[in-house]
Amino acid sequence: MFEVSNQPPPLEPYNLFASDVVLRDAVRREGAGWAEGDLDALGVTLGKPETVKLGFDANRNPPQLRTLDRYGHRLDEVEFHPSWHELLAIALRAGLHSSPWAHPQPGAHVARAAGTYLLNQIESGVYCPVAMTYGAVPTLKHAPDIAATWLPKIYGRDYDKRFMPVSDKSSTLLGMGMTENQGGSDLRTNVTRAVPAGDGSYRLHGHKWFMSAPMCDAFLVLAQTDRGLSCFLLPRRTPDGVRNAIHIIRLKDKLGNKSNASSEVEFVGAYAQLIGEEGRGIPTIIEMGNHTRLDCCIGSSSLMRQALAQAVHHAQHRTAFQKKLIDQPLMTNVLADLALESEAATVLTMRLARAYDEEGEAAQVFRRVLTPAAKFWICKRTPMVTLEAMEVLGGAGYIEESIMPRLYREAPVNSIWEGSGNVMCLDVLRAIGRTANASDVLRQELSGSSNPRLNAFVGRLEKRMTGADRNDEAQARVLARDLVLAMQAALLIKYAPAAVADAFCASRLDGESGDAFGMLPRGCDMNAIAARAAPLH
Repeated sequence: MFEVSNQPPPLEPYNLFASDVVLRDAVRREGAGWAEGDLDALGVTLGKPETVKLGFDANRNPPQLRTLDRYGHRLDEVEFHPSWHELLAIALRAGLHSSPWAHPQPGAHVARAAGTYLLNQIESGVYCPVAMTYGAVPTLKHAPDIAATWLPKIYGRDYDKRFMPVSDKSSTLLGMGMTENQGGSDLRTNVTRAVPAGDGSYRLHGHKWFMSAPMCDAFLVLAQTDRGLSCFLLPRRTPDGVRNAIHIIRLKDKLGNKSNASSEVEFVGAYAQLIGEEGRGIPTIIEMGNHTRLDCCIGSSSLMRQALAQAVHHAQHRTAFQKKLIDQPLMTNVLADLALESEAATVLTMRLARAYDEEGEAAQVFRRVLTPAAKFWICKRTPMVTLEAMEVLGGAGYIEESIMPRLYREAPVNSIWEGSGNVMCLDVLRAIGRTANASDVLRQELSGSSNPRLNAFVGRLEKRMTGADRNDEAQARVLARDLVLAMQAALLIKYAPAAVADAFCASRLDGESGDAFGMLPRGCDMNAIAARAAPLH
């Protein structure tokens, strides 16, 4: 029997929070230092071998649709493997679905962002209902009477998987259904109709091409009334306790996100309640969209981090050509370059989360402009990071026993969900053009640096934001990219070691960000950058 040698040990058990110096520093800096104890405990729980195994088990055993019972009665239920429920219970116990709303305080959104950043590294599928429930809260508040019933249950941390009326549950989760097959992102083409029932409620007739997480207790959906597109709460059970007329046609067979159910549904006179003003559905539900777009940034940043952690861990333990991989100069360049991308995504995401904690004009402008811009660029970079990190592991990273294929399949989803790249970049143009003082607020965020590369880059960016490019839809991606790169560089210059900031500016502000990784120029302290990214194990 041959001896297996020169193989890295699994990256477990380890503390996902304690081992991430970039995240720890960002949590303190952005006002959530008070949450470090809870985040440390969550990092320990998620890094246990048995928790890591839950993510693999949930993906090997995807959800199953039960449309009818054996007698032909409609069920429209989705069954999940126990591992899914265990992971969701961990998320709810940590308050990742609602804690900033249930216990508002300075840094609450940052603390929650850090917790979900940790969760998503172990399994992304459970993140979907967590993110949508979090995002639904400000939208529900447009209907105070409805919110009074649902919010106490949303704030509950005792995960309750039972399919029962909201009044009988200890906690609830919310999903969302906006997209229809004829329109996609063009929501105004939606054809689902909402008909008044005469008692203040409505009956919905139509379909949704994508309704995520159909196991949730209720959904925020859009439907047409005589006054236009409106927002509705659609519970899985009606007030009298019977199953609502939500017919699940099929579960989507997706590229990734396998443990999570995404469905195609039909409404056949389904009971629903109006949220907000009739005919103002998009402005009402957009608050949910803004928060879930933040979660796309968190999710993509965390995928980068897990891919990077696995790659650096492998390179620290694997020997090739008489040297550890991490000590091979070209591999060091690759790992350092990946580390720059991961750190830049993380610091911007946590800074953006702080803007959701703050009031005032500057915070509102920052949220309005940077949320779609960050979602575009961070989510676009994630597939490239996960692919390059997989290559570090070679064949061992390409097989399904590794987490790397799952990270790679997961990587594209956040670019598509909650608005594709083009939708985000056009939204950035609208935000800059229509938001008062947008240029002034952004200029203030980017000012004060003595770095010549950044100052020159910002000068070119300001010309774009005030010149013809601000109205040129064909150049919207360039503008959004450069805005994010400038903001990431400014944050790294302020808060990261000089080796990190200098290398980022040299490679991203002078170079071409679309190039393959591992092309950092001479003079960068690649060893220091790669060492900083190592998971402590």
